[in-house]
Formats: sequence, structure tokens, C-alpha cells
Amino acid sequence: MKKEIVINQNTDEIRIAITEDGKLSELFIENEEYERVVGDIYLGKVAKVIPGIKAAFIDLGFKQDAFLHFSDVGDQAEDMKALLGDDSDIDDDDDDEDEAPPQKQPQRRGRQLPKLERGQRIIVQITKEPVGNKGVRVTSKVSLPGRYLVFLPFENKVNASKQIQNMREKRRLKNIVRNYRNSRNLEFGAIIRTVAEDTDEKALTEDLENLFNIWKDIEKQIKTGVPPALLYKDLTVTTSVIRDLFRDDVDKVLCDSKKLFKEIQSYVKINSPDLLNKLELYKGSKALFDIYGIEAEIHQTLGKRVPLKIGGHLIIEKTEAMYVVDVNSGKYAKSKDQETNSLKTNLDASREIVRQIRLRDLGGIICIDFID
Repeated sequence: MKKEIVINQNTDEIRIAITEDGKLSELFIENEEYERVVGDIYLGKVAKVIPGIKAAFIDLGFKQDAFLHFSDVGDQAEDMKALLGDDSDIDDDDDDEDEAPPQKQPQRRGRQLPKLERGQRIIVQITKEPVGNKGVRVTSKVSLPGRYLVFLPFENKVNASKQIQNMREKRRLKNIVRNYRNSRNLEFGAIIRTVAEDTDEKALTEDLENLFNIWKDIEKQIKTGVPPALLYKDLTVTTSVIRDLFRDDVDKVLCDSKKLFKEIQSYVKINSPDLLNKLELYKGSKALFDIYGIEAEIHQTLGKRVPLKIGGHLIIEKTEAMYVVDVNSGKYAKSKDQETNSLKTNLDASREIVRQIRLRDLGGIICIDFID
């Protein structure tokens, strides 16, 4: 599969398109009106706790309080309390998958509810943008993503991506992280990303060192900060896309802005110098998105009505509680058998719906009405 990243910048926004075999699969937009907040870390204050819905609302200084479900409260809450100045004892286990299995503990009936109180200070990270009248969703399971690793300050586990199939390589990567941690007598967890496979020790430890230094800066702010306070601002959309999606399977990154191209080039030179030859500055006079057919595809596929290859179409609508997708056959009637026509339309629709979920970044409840 041919995969490309196409970046267009105009006066008021940056658009990043991911194409697979020439077809638009993902679209990211960054502009002045919309400020991306996912990944940002805040020192907040518990505004209210509602056990009935197993959730708390956190004051981050936004118009609406952030939503924190109890399932998003980390098990390492004692570490966080210690960092915030709580003197309670810390009891934490390293349950890494390669370690000896722990002794059986008495089974508990359900998970113990987290101890959250109104006015309590808490460190949270935004996981979901605000939608309509709903505020952002947050988690206290804070993480810092890097090129090769995800740094977990309140964990002790070191795990690797399941997509790394070679067990020897997986063990090697884990040992590099553990040796770094043990040599400095530090406590943190990490998830080794797929892109780290076959990466040398120097590159991995440099990424880890960088993430650890970022966390040390955050810790300093926590000790002096007054909630609500922004502790860490995640990368711009462009840089985060390059960090997360620019891998060996990408054939080319094409950008039509000289300034943005140099920024991307500088980032890649430091983090992935082996991929520099895949960067290309577009200098043509015709609009880049028009050449790739992306502009027309955006207008065609992001509307309420989405055409299907065989002649039918989808109707995609957003309600307060869910997204609703209606599959219509239109004038398609290639076979005399109605069931055959319906099956072919449904199969075509299912592929397009999966693409639309990626393209529109849909989440929550999605209800699909296929042809009976």
C-alpha cells in the first residue's frame, strides 16, 4: 500500500492529509480558531464528585468543567498525592509481564472507588476535545509520548507494543529502558512504541532522557503552581502527526510551505534522520490538494450525503447522543435478486463507513442502519 502525508498551509490554517493508495484516509486541521488541547496536562481542582455516575468534574479554567470518570483515575494515585504534598504511604507494585507472577491476592468485589474530594488538587491530562455543551474528558493516567516511547510517570511497568513480534527484540528494548531506570535509581513506567523496533540503544535512551527532563520541568511547576494551571502543552498538530505517523511505511511527506517544511525537516533531523530523504518541498503553481484530488474528495466525503462506488449512498448525521449512519441503495439494481443487491450495497457501505470513522474521527455510539 502506497502511503503519503500531504501538508497544505494557507493564511489561516494548516491541513494535513494522509492518503493510502491515492485515497484520503485521515485529515487533520490546525487553525487559529481551533486550538488542539488533547495531550495537554493540567493541575486542576476537583469541583464536584458524583458517585452516582462514577465521575468527578475538574476545574481546569475552561468554560465547562472537565469530566473525569472513575475508570480514568489511575491506580498510582498515592504517587500523585505524594507529588502534590500528601504525606500518605505509597504502596506500588511492578507487575511487568516478564516478571514472576505475583502471589494470589484475595478477590475483591468490584474496583474500589477512588478517593476524590471537592477542592482536592489533581494532575490530569486531556484525552478528548469538548463536544457541543460537553467539556473535555480527562484522565489522571498521565503519559508523555515521544518518538520511540511513551513515558508513564506514575507507573512502574515497562511494556512494548504488541506489534513488535520478535520476542528477543522486545526483551532487548525493555532491558534498555530498565537499565536506564535502575542506573539512575528512578521510578517510572514506559510503553515502547512499534517504531522503536531495531532502534539502537543511543536513540532510545536519548528519547527517554528527553521525556524524563520534560517531566522534571512539569514536577517543578506542580510544586509552585496554583490550580487551575497548564503544566504541559502538547506538540502542534503538524509535529504530532510527523511524530506519530511518519514511519518507514510512509513513502513521502510533501509540504507546500517553505517555513513549515524547514520546521518539519529540523524535527526529523533530530528524531528520525534516516527518514529525511522522504521529505519533499512542493514548488508548483497549482494548489497541492487539487493535484492530489484531496480538495474535491474533502467536499465529497465530509458532507451529510456520501456516495458509494456502486451507486448507493450514506447519510451521516450527528445527534446529541450518537452518530447515525443510514445506508441507501439508491438506484443500484444490478441483479434481479433484491437480496443480492442489498448485500453488495451493504458490503460497499461497510468499507466506506470504516473509512469515514477514521476520516471524521468519530467516537462514542455509532448506530448503522444497513439495508434489511
